[in-house]
Amino acid sequence: MYTMMKIMLLGLCMLAVPVLSVGSENHDGPKAVVEAAVGGIVKVLKERTSKGALTEKDRQAIRQQVTGRFDYREMARRSVGRSWKKHTAEQQAAFTAIFRDLLEYTYGNRLTAYKDQVIEYDAAEFRKSKARVKTRVIDAHKSTPVAYRLHHTPQGWMVYDIKIEGVSLVGTFRKDFKSSLKRHGFDALLEALRKKVLKMKAKDSDV
Repeated sequence: MYTMMKIMLLGLCMLAVPVLSVGSENHDGPKAVVEAAVGGIVKVLKERTSKGALTEKDRQAIRQQVTGRFDYREMARRSVGRSWKKHTAEQQAAFTAIFRDLLEYTYGNRLTAYKDQVIEYDAAEFRKSKARVKTRVIDAHKSTPVAYRLHHTPQGWMVYDIKIEGVSLVGTFRKDFKSSLKRHGFDALLEALRKKVLKMKAKDSDV
């Protein structure tokens, strides 16, 4: 059974990660970004008055914690792959928005599985403008490795992928989207995702 962090943002394709060198960081560094985002989400979950499905208030609070720390546009771009650059800025913006909603509504309610697990953070490992922060989600039964991959942007360090036990969020979506893009095209995939999100939102509002 997945723990809260195994589900979070699928985060959620096995990919080999190169050996990285450990560098210094400060309060704005990759580790601090991950700690702030994860810690903020945990705080929201602990303070919820209802322990059932996430409310819209819960979702907004969680969104505030990841805004500026998770790069949804980069996640969307990498999930689409090489064809991303062929599409207009408007198409890319629309896809990024629906991609964010897809993550939130696909995995959001599963965050309620959080049961005070302990989260340990390693120092950030750097390679040029990218970094990796390894963490472990520990409960009474097991320790689950979760690694965050970040890149440095004009806005600072931002998460662009999450790996849970070696399984990549971006890689999983890229694999899922590949056949649809090849057979039906970008616009058809966008519309299919939009319909899926609308259906999930309607179901969520009935709870």
